[in-house]
Amino acid sequence: MNRNVSKGIDRSLIWLYIILITIGLLCIFANEYKEGENILRSISKQSTDYAKQLLWVGICSILAIFILLTDSKFFTAMSNLMYGVGILLLLITIIVGTEIKGSKSWLVLGSFRIQPSEICKVFTTLALAKYISRVETNFQRTRSQLIATIIILLPVFITIAQNETGLALVYFAFFLVMYREGLPVWVLIVGFSLAALVIMTLLLKPNTLVIILSSITVLIIFIFWKRASRRKSLFYLIVMTWLLCVGITRFAVPYIFNHILKPYQVDRIMNLVGKEYEPESKSSQITLQNQKNNKHSKNQSEYNVKQSKIAIGSGGLFGKGYLKGTQTRYDFVPEQRTDFIFCTVGEGFGFLGSLALLAIYLTLLLRIIVIAERQRSTFSRVYAYGVASIFFFHIIVNIGMTIGLAPVIGIPLPFLSYGGSSLIGFTLLLFILIRLDADRHMVLR
Repeated sequence: MNRNVSKGIDRSLIWLYIILITIGLLCIFANEYKEGENILRSISKQSTDYAKQLLWVGICSILAIFILLTDSKFFTAMSNLMYGVGILLLLITIIVGTEIKGSKSWLVLGSFRIQPSEICKVFTTLALAKYISRVETNFQRTRSQLIATIIILLPVFITIAQNETGLALVYFAFFLVMYREGLPVWVLIVGFSLAALVIMTLLLKPNTLVIILSSITVLIIFIFWKRASRRKSLFYLIVMTWLLCVGITRFAVPYIFNHILKPYQVDRIMNLVGKEYEPESKSSQITLQNQKNNKHSKNQSEYNVKQSKIAIGSGGLFGKGYLKGTQTRYDFVPEQRTDFIFCTVGEGFGFLGSLALLAIYLTLLLRIIVIAERQRSTFSRVYAYGVASIFFFHIIVNIGMTIGLAPVIGIPLPFLSYGGSSLIGFTLLLFILIRLDADRHMVLR
């Protein structure tokens, strides 16, 4: 144990943490508070979400102090064991977990329920940092990059099996960390190109897209004809790339959308690009139609986003004022205390308030990057970039889905959204970083 808890810690991160936690509590309170309600009674009886969140804040505060008192070497020594425990918890959840809102990703312990997939992000960050920082690891080699990819993808597949696609996608943010540590830039180019190809597949008719891809291929061959004729390998590469792109657009994407993704997931993605989803199988058609015909269901992505936009737009430039919102105060926005908590800021404090919140998040991200670059230890640097990547993904996607720029995949906004599991996960991520940075003069492995 490190008895001098304040020595070397970055106080700016702690202040940012306190500010964001406070904003989150105020937003949850604003969504739930009713006129004349006895606040002290609600807190003592834990009868409201803001009371429960306040309890989680207390638990996280104790956890944060415990982390700051812990020796930094503990995290390097226990990284692989923590990762193994995290994977085991994910597997146990599939077997004995409780299904909530279609996702079997919760463990219920008495009156508490925990989501291991939120905590496993922390363990995966530690395990990735541990592997890359090993003396025998040469991250310039393909073998090392593949092992790091396996470390990342293992919890992804298990989380998808729990029907938690949103949280599974968060793990792909780790590829930004791998790029910082030497992953070739062409890997990211290929990744973004595939994403663009999938989007084009959704926007254009199949035959039209094939014609466009074929025309681009012919143009490339014409431009590099002399070089391609002298080097057959280049010609074959261009042709194989064309075949791969056509295969993805005509076979891979339709198969994934019709046989792997759930109908409501595909519907959310299609709504984002302004298209109507028409399932091939009759069972999927019936499932989707039942969802659309259910007037009492407020989990439909189209309805969620529409109400979210109305709430944020109604705030105008300066907002309606705290506790004066109508859309969020009277439950017009579904999931407004969790996935759509940003609506409360937009309606209550307007564009300027939203901009201020984004500025706080940007300050947090930039501060983490500064901390990452001043580390002597590869372990601490990789971990810091992992924390920054996870926060960045959550912030961008969560706010993007509330304003209709990203599909509704159900991930929380760091430190603001209601939920004990997510709050514990983000607290662990941040305070382990603060502890490691306090010992930045050491070379940890």
